[in-house]
Amino acid sequence: MKKTLSIILSVALILALLCGCGGSSAKSDAAYPSAAYADSGAAKASGDAGWTYDMPAEAMAMEPKAQADGNQSGNVTNSGLPANVKLIYRATIDMESTEFDEAVAGLNDLVSRLGGYFETSELNNYSNYRHGNYTVRLPAENFDTFCAAVGDLCQVNSLSRSAEDVSERYYDTESRLVTQQTKLARLQDLLSQAEEMEDIITLESAISETELAIEQLTGTLRKYDSLVSYATVTLYLTEVYKLSTIEQPAIGFGAKLAAAFRSGAKRFVNGFQNFLLGIARNWIGWLIFILIVVAAVLIILKVKRRRAARAAARTAFSPRPQPQTQPQQTPQNRQDPQEPRQ
Repeated sequence: MKKTLSIILSVALILALLCGCGGSSAKSDAAYPSAAYADSGAAKASGDAGWTYDMPAEAMAMEPKAQADGNQSGNVTNSGLPANVKLIYRATIDMESTEFDEAVAGLNDLVSRLGGYFETSELNNYSNYRHGNYTVRLPAENFDTFCAAVGDLCQVNSLSRSAEDVSERYYDTESRLVTQQTKLARLQDLLSQAEEMEDIITLESAISETELAIEQLTGTLRKYDSLVSYATVTLYLTEVYKLSTIEQPAIGFGAKLAAAFRSGAKRFVNGFQNFLLGIARNWIGWLIFILIVVAAVLIILKVKRRRAARAAARTAFSPRPQPQTQPQQTPQNRQDPQEPRQ
């Protein structure tokens, strides 16, 4: 009986592996479908290539239900793209506005109208102006609308978009999940027929590992479905005193030179205005700084004057040196140079 059960278990595992290989090859073909795919999803055929692709019943059961417009939920079908392509849309937008509160209110209204929500929201007020960092999740079919409409609320300085194709990884994970589910069903069937305690323990251990793999694969598919169904947009909103000017390309050296002079004048005016605003915001600190500098200068001058007075006083009271007098010459010791010496 033990030998027979071992043979049955080996055959079941071999069949499960064969099913997994077949499902993986079918899903690999589905990862890169031809342009002639039909939108039905049951049987996709290409007249040019002359081959057909049949999706397994287990995989079809995991496909999202079709919406009223005919598109599958979790897929964004642009013109020319098959319905089963899995794309993750992301965007990063850097914006600025002179009316920060109005911009935030308009952003909230836009996200609400498009059926999205704020995944994260952060407001910083550590400088003179406010900065907002937001992560927005919204239905993928409204991704283009949101990116176009956000420019009406604020000035967009930079916008980067991406569409990541995860079709191959998605369908490979889906195929492995079907394989693990088939394996679990057969292991449970063998467990119901097992009689030896050793076989029961082995089968239960295999069932536990298979259930863990199914949970992990299911979580991965749910994550992909969430990322595909809802696009992710990261927003950086900055409050400014004056909107940044974007220089237009000039033709010819003269036009470029004139544009450079105009840009330099604007930057000088903006810099001078920012300087005055900085002084106005911190006038108390500047006043204290000036008083400290004036007091330091007065103290230094006073110390120098005292030193000069002390030096003058020492010079006035110090004894003056007596001049040295030469001995007077008398007639006795005066000698005529013309006279010969005795």
